[in-house]
Amino acid sequence: MMDWIIPVWPAPHNIKALFTTCKGGINRDSYSIYGGFNLGDHVGDDPDVVQKNRAQLCQYLPQEPRWLTQVHKNRPVWVDTISSDGRPEGDAAISRHNGVVCAILVADCLPVFLCDEAGSVVAIAHAGWRGLASGIIENTIRAMRQHSKSKQIIAWLGPAIGPQYFEVGKEVRSIFIQSDSQSANAFTETGKHGKYYADLFQLARQRLAKVGVDQVSGGELCTFSDVDRFYSYRRDGPTGRMAALLWMTPGSSNG
Repeated sequence: MMDWIIPVWPAPHNIKALFTTCKGGINRDSYSIYGGFNLGDHVGDDPDVVQKNRAQLCQYLPQEPRWLTQVHKNRPVWVDTISSDGRPEGDAAISRHNGVVCAILVADCLPVFLCDEAGSVVAIAHAGWRGLASGIIENTIRAMRQHSKSKQIIAWLGPAIGPQYFEVGKEVRSIFIQSDSQSANAFTETGKHGKYYADLFQLARQRLAKVGVDQVSGGELCTFSDVDRFYSYRRDGPTGRMAALLWMTPGSSNG
């Protein structure tokens, strides 16, 4: 296995998940801004290198991931019926079929891994501040529950830019507080006029709690501060992307 992260969360045994890092991949010029295991095909990297990295990733998956065209909004997409080369617009991938790999790409935004306690449906939400503010988590869980065999949803918060580094303007803070006054707790002043540090992990936990999700793990890994393992757009500007991947295997929570 590559230097990847396997979520530690109380998911059923048939739920499989991983998060890639920037380690590994095709050898290239050490001065490349995209570095090792870039999986983003929209960031200006050599398309051939990206495809080779994706091919290497697929060796560890049941099938080709169902990639999305991510637009920082609030639309979840059921990926069971799209082809592996389809790229529908959306910011969460949902599946209820074994072997279908939900996937999103990130380089600071928060990947929210989701499954139900029955192991009958999975989803990953791409939760930057725009997606969080517009309800990507709520919309995704609502869609999951329409087909879930259990109303209890479990979440794992993957690596994202940490609360000590994610600087935003007062207008971003206002957007969250207007819809939920408790969101104020997720912002701290930076010392610069009109600037705040935003805690994506806390904002996600608040949104999850609003829709009855209280089994939430993860939320400790910072993409910005860990230069060796993670790409970070805020830190580096143009850079690569990591993948968050989630799928079901035959079986159940008791299997």
